[in-house]
Amino acid sequence: MQAVDILILSNGPGELATWVRPVVRSLRTHLGNDRTHCRISVVLSPCPHATGKEAAIAQSYPEVDRVQAAEHFSSFLLWGKTAEAWDWRDKGVVLFLGGDQFFTVVIGKQLGYKTVVYAEWEARWHRWIDRFALMRPDAAKTAAAKYAAKFTVVGDLMAEVGREVTGQTAQTGELVGLLPGSKAAKLSQGVPLLLAIVERIYQMRPQTRFIIPVAPTIDLPTLARFADPEQNPYIALVGGVSAELITSGDVSYLKTAAGFQVELWTQSPAYDLLAQCSLCVTTVGANTAELGSLGVPMIVLLPSQQLDAMRTWDGIPGVLAMLPGVGTVFAKAINWWFFSHPKLVSWPNIWAKEEIVPELLGKLHPQPIADLVIDFLDHPEKLQQMRDRLRKIRGEPGAADKLAQVVAEEVTG
Repeated sequence: MQAVDILILSNGPGELATWVRPVVRSLRTHLGNDRTHCRISVVLSPCPHATGKEAAIAQSYPEVDRVQAAEHFSSFLLWGKTAEAWDWRDKGVVLFLGGDQFFTVVIGKQLGYKTVVYAEWEARWHRWIDRFALMRPDAAKTAAAKYAAKFTVVGDLMAEVGREVTGQTAQTGELVGLLPGSKAAKLSQGVPLLLAIVERIYQMRPQTRFIIPVAPTIDLPTLARFADPEQNPYIALVGGVSAELITSGDVSYLKTAAGFQVELWTQSPAYDLLAQCSLCVTTVGANTAELGSLGVPMIVLLPSQQLDAMRTWDGIPGVLAMLPGVGTVFAKAINWWFFSHPKLVSWPNIWAKEEIVPELLGKLHPQPIADLVIDFLDHPEKLQQMRDRLRKIRGEPGAADKLAQVVAEEVTG
């Protein structure tokens, strides 16, 4: 086989974890590990959900050879030059796994490469893209019949999460997972709210263990700052519970003033651990898709105690909310409108087009949420019902292999 380059375009932490990670593994299975024959590069574009550590995450994947961070994307898009002046082989494929599908058109033309787009909800630029790998058939519903040969239904890459559960993490007792997010906008309200919920549950169910699977984009001291009232003014708005970071050997946890503990798990991905949880309390984001694919029951929280705190919206709203000077005004207006016109926000509910996992939005207070958690734990049949519905709507594994096969066909074609 002629030496080829596979260039993956992606953007945020969710796409890297749930799309790029399984796909690069499958690409190596289909195209081999000989880097002189097949080289995989990842170029990141800006994302409102980015943490700044996306390049390091992509570089941690052993299947990937080269990574360019998002801050260099504009010049690459305009001029086709990377910050490190990468060389490019004569033959290759540009694979879209996050960002704007139009980037694939531009960069594919610049490099003279075939183009493949993974289309989750809608396939665009039908005339100029060579192949589309669809999550669902209706992603191509707007395409003209003459482009039908370009479309292949591969399934949902999010469903690949279940394939990574090994069952090697043995847990005993009642375990509740807490997922406050990875960006300051979510952590500032999420961490103290979850701590306040934990304190109330402990009083009723002292046998319950709580654990936070810490996102790989955040370190423990940074996480702990959101539990410190001197560094996080939002604590007073969501229950007033603070905590300090305690580390003893390989064990770390947040300890509240009342002496309750929340364990911190730093191994990533934490799928084995999450699969052992009776229930998770989580913020919105890709984590809801991962939990749904694992069949883990969840309660989804989106607090609005501080209207300008949430600024990680997609598209134009996200851009307006991040503008210097006037961003706070836009953020308050956008969030006010959103919370006044609620819609489904978690991936399992979006997939099902109905609420199968509870979504709690607005000015949230810890006691009602704690009561809901306790009710679920007291009634395991309710958890089982939610678990069964999650398993029913999640896709079948295998999408990454099917997508890799589409890329391999373009490479050899």
